Amino acid sequence: MPSEELKAELLGLAREAARRAGALLRDGRPADLAVAATKTSPIDVVTEMDIAAEKLITGFLAEHRPQDGLLGEEGSDSEGTSGVRWVVDPLDGTVNYLYGLPSWAVSIAAEYRGETVVGVVCAPLRGETYHAVLGGGAWLGDVRLACRPAAPLDQALIGTGFGYLQERRAHQAEVAARIIPVVRDIRRGGSAAIDLCDVACGRLDGYYERGLNPWDLAAGELIAREAGARTGGRPGAAASGELAIAASPGVFEAIQPLLEAAGAWHD
Repeated sequence: MPSEELKAELLGLAREAARRAGALLRDGRPADLAVAATKTSPIDVVTEMDIAAEKLITGFLAEHRPQDGLLGEEGSDSEGTSGVRWVVDPLDGTVNYLYGLPSWAVSIAAEYRGETVVGVVCAPLRGETYHAVLGGGAWLGDVRLACRPAAPLDQALIGTGFGYLQERRAHQAEVAARIIPVVRDIRRGGSAAIDLCDVACGRLDGYYERGLNPWDLAAGELIAREAGARTGGRPGAAASGELAIAASPGVFEAIQPLLEAAGAWHD
């Protein structure tokens, strides 16, 4: 477990890096923004702004803590020697950003010896920055966050997301079709980091998704958990790319077996 002084230092750096990247993305978005590259499929896109934001974040963190490791969505990957690793999504919700939709965020987490200890999610067009420190609660600015009291599943609002590979999307649609009749409704916002923070804020009762990467999940999962949500994946497993769930504890207990029965964890 890192010292309180180290956690405070990591939180301060994460918040400042996220603030700077968020301002760059908000104020520097070109009117003719275009796709710079694709990843897993032609609709899984990268823009020049994703790349610029990651460069800003990694440069800032390396300047202040050059001994740390770093894992970033747009290719940054270094081991480090300090026991600290930064996990960075410079622009979560790239397709939303490309289309001018407001649901996108900068997500930065700090791990210490493999455990996430700090998470920051900055959503500039919401005017909101969420943060959490392991054992210190989750916060929106100066307001401490708490997930919603558990609702009956048929009154629960559930967020989800869909992957970019055609076969995976088709299966995820089948899973959603099995979940929709037994919940209040489903929302698909397009940013996993924001969805996880919405669970922390009580704007969603729960959220699930298959296919998330560490940078999609790290900061938001800690924020949701520190707000009192239960997080995990398949029964007995942690949240991961195989399956990630975050929900008010009672909703988690109700929806996890439904997702397991629906095969939400496979393609």
